[in-house]
Order: sequence, then C-alpha cells, then structure tokens
Amino acid sequence: MAGTTASLVKDTAIYGLTTISVKLLSWLMTIVYSRILTTEGMGTMSNLYAWSTLLMIILTYGMETGFFRFINKPGQKEEEVYSTILRTLLSSSLFFIILGIVFMQPVSNFLNNQNHPEMVAMLFAIIGMDAFMSVPFAYLRHKGLAWKFMSIRVTFILLTLLLTGLWVIFTPQLKAWQIIREPADMVPFVFYINLICCIIQLLMLSPYWAKQMRGGYNRLLIREILKYSWPILLLGLAGSFNNQADKIIFPMLFDDPSVGKSQLGIYAACYKIAIIMAMLTQAFRYAYDPFVFGKTRESEEEQKKSLVKVMQYYIIFTCFVFLGVMCYLDILKYMVSPPFYPGLPVVPWVMLGLQMFGIYYNLSVWYKVTDRTIWGAVFSIIGCVMTVLIIIIGAPLYGFMACAWAAAISNGVIMVLSYVIGRRYFPVNYKLGNAAFYALLTGGLVGLSYLIRHFIANSLLSALACTPLLLVFILVAVKKDVDLNKIPIVNKYIKKK
Repeated sequence: MAGTTASLVKDTAIYGLTTISVKLLSWLMTIVYSRILTTEGMGTMSNLYAWSTLLMIILTYGMETGFFRFINKPGQKEEEVYSTILRTLLSSSLFFIILGIVFMQPVSNFLNNQNHPEMVAMLFAIIGMDAFMSVPFAYLRHKGLAWKFMSIRVTFILLTLLLTGLWVIFTPQLKAWQIIREPADMVPFVFYINLICCIIQLLMLSPYWAKQMRGGYNRLLIREILKYSWPILLLGLAGSFNNQADKIIFPMLFDDPSVGKSQLGIYAACYKIAIIMAMLTQAFRYAYDPFVFGKTRESEEEQKKSLVKVMQYYIIFTCFVFLGVMCYLDILKYMVSPPFYPGLPVVPWVMLGLQMFGIYYNLSVWYKVTDRTIWGAVFSIIGCVMTVLIIIIGAPLYGFMACAWAAAISNGVIMVLSYVIGRRYFPVNYKLGNAAFYALLTGGLVGLSYLIRHFIANSLLSALACTPLLLVFILVAVKKDVDLNKIPIVNKYIKKK
C-alpha cells in the first residue's frame, strides 16, 4: 500500500510538472511575441487560439473522460475500448481538418483575417491533431507511463522554443527575401511552428496508437460512450467559454476590426502576466493535495476538516502570490514591450478572477461527492451569461478593462453561489473570518505597494522597497496559521524541535 501511495504521489508530481511546464512555455512565448508581433498581430493570434480552445473541447466531445470510465469498466475489453475511441476520434478529426482546408477563406473572412487564410487551415490541422492525441496521452496515463508522457510533452516544449528562437534569429533574412513584407506576415509563423511541433508529437505517440487501432470497432460500445460523454462536453464547453469569451467577443464589438484586435492584443499580453496566479495555483494543488487527500479518512467529518485546511492554505498561498505580483509588477511588466503597457491595469483584476475561480474549484467538491454534478453545469452557464453581458455592455464604454472586470465578477458570483448552495447538501465549516482577514491584509499591503511604486519611479528600487511588504505577510501567516514543519519540502529545512 505504501508503494502504491508513493507511486501515486510520484506520478502526480510528474504530470503536474509537465502541465505547469506547458503553461510556462505559453508564458515565456509572450515575452517573444510581444517584441516581434504588433499589438494587432498579438490580438489576431489570441483570438484564433481562443477559438481553438472551444473547438478542441467540441472535437474531443468528452472522449478522454469516457476512455477512463469504460476502459476500467468490468467486462469491457481494453483493446476494443481503446481502438473504438481511437477510430472515432480519427474519423472526426480528419473530417474537421478537411473542412478547415476547404472553407479556410470563408472562415478567415468571418474572423476578419482575409489576408492569411492559411492560418485557419493550419489552426484546424493543429486542433484536429490535438483532439486525436488526447486519447493516446490518456492511454499513457492509464498504463502508468508517466515518464513517457513527460518526455513527449517536454520534447514538444523544447522543440517549440528551438524553432521560435530560429524564427527570431532569421526574421531579418526573411524580411530581406521579402517573405515577410509587413507586420501582419509575422503571425502565420507562430502557427507554422505549432503545426510542425504537433506533427512531431503525433509521430512520437505513434507506437501507442498505430497498432492499437486494429483492435476492432464496436458500434454499440461507442453509443454508450457518447451517451456518457456528452454531458461532460457541455460542461467543459460552458467552462471554457467563460474563460475565452473575452478574447472571442471583444474584437467583434469594434467597427474597425484592426482596432479591436490591437486592443485585444494589449489585453491578452498583460493577461499573460496574471497567468502567474494560475500556474502557481496549479503547482500548489499538485504539491499539497496528495499529502492531504492521499490518506484514508476515518469519517466524513475528518474529510471536511481536510477540506477546511486545504482551503485555508490555498487562500493564504494565492493572497501571497497576488501580493508578490503587485509588488514586482514594475519588473514583471518587462515581459511585454512598451506598446502593451496600457494593459497593465487589468493584471490585478484578472488575478482576482483566477483566485476566485480557484476557490470555486475547491468548493466544487460538494456537488461531486453528492452526485449533484448538474450544479456544475448550472454555475458554468450562469458564469458564461454574466461574462458575455458585462463584456457587451462594458467594452464600448471601458474597453478591455470590462473583460477583466467580467472575469472577476462572474467568478465571484459562482464562487458565492457554490458556497451558499453547498451548505445545504454538504456543509463544511470553512473559516470565513480567516479568509476575510487575509483579504484585508493583502488589500492593505497592495495599497501600500501602489504608494511605493507611485513615489519611486525606478523599477528596481520600487521592487526592493516593496519586498518588506512580502516579509510582513509571511511573518503574519507563519505566526497566525502556517506551521512550516507541516509543509512538504519546506519541512526538510526546518530544524525539528
């Protein structure tokens, strides 16, 4: 049993590091793209990739979850389940790619990207391959091949970095050869690189899908899988749209598409700075959750105590991250080039929205353990409707700031709704007073950081002057709630008393 638990923790760490590495790649690419692409080019790229996120969910139609459900179902043949799902996804993905090639010009016209329809064709190919690869990656996880999973994903990351570096180096030569004649010609190269990396990733996965497709096709089985998976598709689509609505809807609200994409580019670049919150939040979950939930609970009461503790640590951790980003914002802003600086005011709002979504994610345990997952769909739909309305009403008046406000407000509302309704079905005595204390502490220290940055113009000096604020937060947290001896990794460096 100990060995099984150790293996679970190890695999969780590997998958967690891999996922975070992919997000880190996206974060690092912002530094490059904001210096090579114009604000309009950045907006075009962000808009297309936002669409790709939604299309990816539609094209996988919940098959990844269906795979895990049915491949472990008693009486099912593993080879037949895997082969049936592979063939189904391959057929739909190929059809999708062909559609993208045939209709790339009309789709490009719809997206106000008439001059480069090849980007739509490449995007459809990338989405099609990613959708198909989702199940082979799930197969690796099912087989416990965590290191193989990581090696393929890390190869994708390193190859993307290498090709992007070569692109940057040879850009002057490409301009000399007139392959790049205007700033808009730079954007397709982002998709060329992504397409090449996806093809190589697909080939690396081939030992885990090429032969396995010969395992047969069961029509009755695929009907059962689709029946099981379609609610997951709806839930995933609603949740994803809530996160991508700003990048999809915002450019449509402008009479001049180039202005809309330029404004979106500024917003999207600074949004990436706030993604630090999402990355570190995910790191927290991967690092801490196994130590809390990996133990056998003696009773429901004990489980609820663990939920309270995880929520408490999550709030402390994310408040610290929020404060850290705001203290060092004058340094972090160099992630993007000066033309994107007008978007910096969105950073705290986006981080607040991400933090509240994380709290909502932790609260969502109640409808999972009580088999009331319909509430997850209800909350997602409420969040979507609120996000869309706030953007449509607010964007003409306040520009991209309305997008940042929409994320914070909608996530805040579903967070509160989940807590209130969850009290009825699975009451957990979360420490609301403690959460309010850290919210006020963080708010006060962030306010002081604004004053420091206002009076000290030098970025490095203002960052140094803000550092004591972080130390104050740490001292208060350690004194009040955080036992360093119980924090994994950190406890190794604490002298036992």
